[in-house]
Amino acid sequence: MKLKIFALLLLGLTAAPTWAATCSTTVSGDDALRFDQSTITVPKTCATFTVILKNEGSMPRSVMGHNVVIAPAADEQAVINDGATAGIDHDYVKPNDAAVVAYTKLIGGGEEASTTFKVSALKPGVPYTFFCTCPGHASLMHGTIDLQ
Repeated sequence: MKLKIFALLLLGLTAAPTWAATCSTTVSGDDALRFDQSTITVPKTCATFTVILKNEGSMPRSVMGHNVVIAPAADEQAVINDGATAGIDHDYVKPNDAAVVAYTKLIGGGEEASTTFKVSALKPGVPYTFFCTCPGHASLMHGTIDLQ
């Protein structure tokens, strides 16, 4: 009997609580210039958060590559413009861009990439967006970050 009680207590201590925050999400993009979600919810209780990008398209990186870039909404257009200048060799992200919170590398059809960032990098009260910086993509491939 004591062994059963001990086993149940041990199980309860090692099982993940049902109220635990999910500290990652997967975003899919495709050849029709769409992300499958318009909002990424980032729990404040997470120390870090991971965004996984899946390119569900079939075209190569050089033709229809996608990335996910996270930045303050006020800086989105500047990040896009600087990314276009940086070019494909830099994944359409200006190196060391202070406005960029996180980004994935540029990937082609069938590929996957991820980025992990500190949630503390998102300042409360500041609106953030996520978007693809491949030239011409952000007008359709963007969404908001919801810090909760």
